[in-house]
Amino acid sequence: MEYYAHHTAVIDEGCSIGQGVKIWHFSHIMPNSVIGPKCNIGQNVVISPNVKLGTNVKVQNNVSIYTGVICEDDVFLGPSMVFTNVINPRSAVNRKSEYSKTIVKKGASIGANATIVCGNDIGKYALIGAGAVVVKSIPDYALVVGNPSIQIGWVSEYGHRLEFNDENRAICHESKEEYLLKNNTVTRIK
Repeated sequence: MEYYAHHTAVIDEGCSIGQGVKIWHFSHIMPNSVIGPKCNIGQNVVISPNVKLGTNVKVQNNVSIYTGVICEDDVFLGPSMVFTNVINPRSAVNRKSEYSKTIVKKGASIGANATIVCGNDIGKYALIGAGAVVVKSIPDYALVVGNPSIQIGWVSEYGHRLEFNDENRAICHESKEEYLLKNNTVTRIK
């Protein structure tokens, strides 16, 4: 079996689903969407047309991923978080040609009930706190919380807060990987 889908899931023709994917109860995968290998699609999830999910993306229950969203590998989307895809929606005005693109980069995590306003990319390994409302693009490794979201620090690739020393270096206590903060940009030292 290439992938598993619960019998209540709706999978439209024309989508691509990778090896080892699991799709749970009452989820809807719409045409022309691409779900990479080893993704887990929780209960009551909507994946709209032309959405792209990389390898090993975890989508928790009650998430709506609208057209214009691309999630790179190893992204985590927390329960009931949501993306928007039009800046100024109106019921009586058709703006399908104005969908904005949002990229969630490799390893980023978005907490429960967070909202990502369209057109704002989420950097590699960034951590968006539960309930945050993201209204601007987020840099790699950033830790953001609140409404509107503000950056309160930096996190490692393992999701731990980084404490930088006088030389602007920090070590993740779990992975022992080292990070450098320079010009308000964090990079992992290989």
